[in-house]
Amino acid sequence: MHCVVATHGHCFDGLASAVLFTTLLRKLETDRISFEFVSCGYGAKQLLRGERLRRGDLSAILDYRFCAKPAPDWYFDHHPTAFATDADRLVYESKVSTGKYYFDAQYGSCTKLIADVAKREFGVQLEELQELVRWADIVDTARFESAQAAVDRTEPVLQLVSVVEQHGDARFIEKLVPELQREGLQKLATSAAVSRLYAPIGKKRETLVERVRERASARGRVVFVDLTDNVQDTVGKFVTYALFPDSVYSVVVGRLANAVKISVGYNPWCGVELDTDISKICARHGGGGHAVVGGISFAAAERERAVDIATEIATELS
Repeated sequence: MHCVVATHGHCFDGLASAVLFTTLLRKLETDRISFEFVSCGYGAKQLLRGERLRRGDLSAILDYRFCAKPAPDWYFDHHPTAFATDADRLVYESKVSTGKYYFDAQYGSCTKLIADVAKREFGVQLEELQELVRWADIVDTARFESAQAAVDRTEPVLQLVSVVEQHGDARFIEKLVPELQREGLQKLATSAAVSRLYAPIGKKRETLVERVRERASARGRVVFVDLTDNVQDTVGKFVTYALFPDSVYSVVVGRLANAVKISVGYNPWCGVELDTDISKICARHGGGGHAVVGGISFAAAERERAVDIATEIATELS
């Protein structure tokens, strides 16, 4: 039996969800199963194309927007932007009775949703993966003690998070899923392979902090950062909050190798209550996310448009 698993790529929660789901499916199915992974995102080249799901005997979508044509056999997600259209939601609702469709926007991570469903609905205890579940929930909900703790990368697991965010395409996910199942989170995070991949990322993160410091501007309660003057690997999460602890929101626009990305976020350490659903703002422009964080991707040639939209969002949030 062959299963195609489409999951949120370049995302630790997407990777962890794939680990939990494939472990669960192996415990539920009596036949031998092989897996093929699809890395999904919100850029033009990362969108899930439904025909990929037809390549397997089974298919699943994890931690990503619902696809109705064809509908997957399994579905798990927690993003408020999971359904692009009302028609998609109707298809989802028509299949909930199969017992293989689970959507709950109250969850901080899709990984935790899968773990709870496995225990509650199927009686499968995934105790060996609880450390992975715990970390996926911390990372996806930004449940760190402070902004400084969120940007600190002395913890090996957070180094692994950075590696996944940069290298997490389908091939990388296919390699890491069985390694996490076999070795466990801590052993993989402290491995020589992860340390080697993280070394150049760590140096670039230090450069990114200085670039954000130089190019950031406070616009009322919003920090706006335009990093499109140079190509970089990441737009950097939480850096603005460490540098501007009183900011309530941040809007960062950066130019990646093959795309331009806007990252919008709420500062959970600012002491001011969230009053805007960021996911709705991002969905308006073709992106997605949560109430507290979201992103929008554009083709590399759309730099000016991306900067204009980022500026518009910053004005709206301020």
